[in-house]
Amino acid sequence: MAKFLSKLKKYFKKFGPGIITGASDDDPSGIVTYSQTGAMFGFQQLWLTPISCLFAIAIQEMCGRIGMVTGKGLTGILKENYPKGVSYTAISLLFIANTINIGADLGAMAAVAQMVLGMPFIFWILFMTALTLILEIFLDYKYYSKFLLVLTLSLFSYYITAFMVHQDWIMILKNTFIPAFDFSEGYILNLVAFLGTTISPYLFFWQADEEIEKEIVEHKIKGIGMGKPSINDKDVKNMKVDTVFGMIFTTVSAFMIVLTTAGTLHASGITTISTATEAAQALRPLAGDFAYWLFALGIIGTGLLGVPVLAGASSYAVSEFIGWETGLGKKLKEAHGFYGVITIATLIGLTINFIGIDPMRALYYSAAINGLMAPPLMLLILFIGNNKKVMGKYTNRLMGNIVGGVATLVMSIIGFLLIRYLLKG
Repeated sequence: MAKFLSKLKKYFKKFGPGIITGASDDDPSGIVTYSQTGAMFGFQQLWLTPISCLFAIAIQEMCGRIGMVTGKGLTGILKENYPKGVSYTAISLLFIANTINIGADLGAMAAVAQMVLGMPFIFWILFMTALTLILEIFLDYKYYSKFLLVLTLSLFSYYITAFMVHQDWIMILKNTFIPAFDFSEGYILNLVAFLGTTISPYLFFWQADEEIEKEIVEHKIKGIGMGKPSINDKDVKNMKVDTVFGMIFTTVSAFMIVLTTAGTLHASGITTISTATEAAQALRPLAGDFAYWLFALGIIGTGLLGVPVLAGASSYAVSEFIGWETGLGKKLKEAHGFYGVITIATLIGLTINFIGIDPMRALYYSAAINGLMAPPLMLLILFIGNNKKVMGKYTNRLMGNIVGGVATLVMSIIGFLLIRYLLKG
């Protein structure tokens, strides 16, 4: 038994950036998008989950490998190999989308805390903001990364609620493997939102830098952009295993959320969800108090995971481009600029909740921005991943290029369709 536990512990040591990246993808704004998908379309868009899983694995594996091999984040690579305008555009869009997402997430966490624990909304949103900043800035990265890993367990609440609801499994299987496509504006918008919140640019930047943070902890490199780490095939293989598990975890979680809301809200004629709180409240009479509590408290757990990742991804991108000391492994006194960007992004996100912006509209705008800006970044990631000067012997494999290329093409086409609808008014 002891030998088995020792092997299990050794195996789980492989997990880290990939699992955290995957779980943070299902932040409160993602939960609302998936809930809205189930409420609006029932099981019709379930086919997106296996497809988005393959797309996410291909792209995130490239990002992780780029960071691991080069010792630089995506911004550092873009800065060295492409015109400055490319980096300016990417960082600006990333910062805007992430900040709106942070605001939507903080608002959802505070609303849920108020709903289940009482106390005013203003208290909870300030508390959640302060808590995420204190943990991210002052907690040692070695322990902070473990704290984030523990928070990933909150996603299992959605696995439980999905099976507490009576489901039509024949219909579920049919819609999971047989796409039902519709060219209506609402359907296309939800496609962009779903893929935009699953395959988000902030995850590209975050995972590349987190692989380097892990190398710093393992003393393979002194800091982000400070030399080239010494890695081997086993390191790359472990990163791939971590990434595959992380992306499967996030898309299965999305699948469970769609199942839960499709089998309850859509089946009962509730087709519009404005907030994560509303989704939890609507579940209560349909699936019972236990499902309500699990769904609601899961939002707080995923928010505590998602907000630091969003703010951290923005800061990695900005700080590396400017040339500041960068990394969560740095102390505050060593990286004022890096932690300053995290603080500014989080505080701007906080203010979004007090200027009258509809949180659902903010969510869809940020998801749309993510969906529209992802394809050009994915194309750049494909170029970098195939560049032998940058990647050496660890360039992309054929299958990765095929899946990554198809993902870029599909997201480009639906993004074009959405833009066409927007231009028509």
